[in-house]
Amino acid sequence: MNVRDRFNQYLLHPWADLPNLGQDSETPELARGTGVYVYDQSGHQLLDGPGGMWCMQVGYGRQEVAQAVAQQIGTLGYASAFSVIHSPEAELSERIAREAPGDLNRVFFTTGGSTAVDAALRFCQMANNIKGCPERKHILARHQGYHGSTFLSASVSGKERDKSSMDTVQDTVHFLSAPHLGGHPEFKSEAAFCDFLIDELEQTIARVGANNIMCMIAEPVLGSGGVIVPPKDYNLRCREVLKAHEILYIADEVVTGFGRLGHWFASETLFDLVPDIMIFAKGVTSGYLPLGGFVISEALLSTVSGEASGGNIFSTGYTWSANPVSCAAALAVWDIIERENLLTHVQNISGYFIEQLTSLESLPLVKEVRGMGLMAAVELEPPDDLTGSSQLDRDYALGDLVDRCCYERGLIVRPLINVCVLSPPLIITEAQVDELVSKMRAGIIAAEEALRLTNEV
Repeated sequence: MNVRDRFNQYLLHPWADLPNLGQDSETPELARGTGVYVYDQSGHQLLDGPGGMWCMQVGYGRQEVAQAVAQQIGTLGYASAFSVIHSPEAELSERIAREAPGDLNRVFFTTGGSTAVDAALRFCQMANNIKGCPERKHILARHQGYHGSTFLSASVSGKERDKSSMDTVQDTVHFLSAPHLGGHPEFKSEAAFCDFLIDELEQTIARVGANNIMCMIAEPVLGSGGVIVPPKDYNLRCREVLKAHEILYIADEVVTGFGRLGHWFASETLFDLVPDIMIFAKGVTSGYLPLGGFVISEALLSTVSGEASGGNIFSTGYTWSANPVSCAAALAVWDIIERENLLTHVQNISGYFIEQLTSLESLPLVKEVRGMGLMAAVELEPPDDLTGSSQLDRDYALGDLVDRCCYERGLIVRPLINVCVLSPPLIITEAQVDELVSKMRAGIIAAEEALRLTNEV
């Protein structure tokens, strides 16, 4: 049996297409990667537009990471965070605390973004119980926000189609509008739209009751929701409203952290806010090994530790919390980012990246290009005569077609329905940006031509 036969017979992948389970013939089979490129089993070179899944910060095939991992496995391949400590976790936590916003100095390691969100929410629950306000159970989140796939993290994710067939917490989670001006043509200015969003937040707090709300969780820039860059001052104004009501603020920087926007973290540097808790994952190891976590503010931690703890423990953890091999990989990635000045590189190249992508808006199938740093979205708009029983069907059909056309030309775009999200490795050069945009333009034009020929038949 070859790889695809085994895949069809034995594997169940994330977001599996259940109606066609076991019949796959199109999912790319990758064999290797180097720099910003991956290669399929036939040797076909592909520029990785989405950077894996928002995570391939330093590119593929980094021998420094491989050597650090091999050395750590040979020295200490495993250690239980429940009972021992080790050097890689200590050094990594110090580096993260040094770059985290404000007084966020205490790091809790998990296995990825979903478990980090889950554990952070459990910490907030525990904190309110210890402080004598157990009625604070409600959570504010946003439509189109994405925070993970565990029961709790999926419950606070605002992409309804992702969880429509599964049970989630509903009575204590309240969703606010996505901060996407393009989805609200009734507002003529960004400032007016921002005022609407803040008014909605205040009205929701009044309706639910501030004393019943535990926290709000939000991405500085929405990633899987379609790379939605919020209005100016929106994040900060949310933080100020929440702080006035003593509602905790969790910044989910799983995507935006570790250089994606040109800084270690975005909350304070780009949006002028210091959250109570900040989530990280993905880019911390550049996707080489699983690792995630959250950082807690000293102000919050002081309310539940020492004499204030009431003798309680934070009874959450994972077999692979602070795994020494994953931490060693993260330290090697950190060293590469610093040595190669990748934060400065992202700051310098991101304007060119967004500008070149924006030129695609001249194509009939492109509705909007939006982005910040090295993360962007190219939203496609299907023509009226594209066959499909619903708008969603037409969006899916167009996304799939553009995906195939780009792949044939050597580019991975990973459409989320009709939105092609891009977050290439931070090492991408201007010439490679040109290559990405050129191949994407050719792929979209080819898709348009395929639709024209289909309609002529």
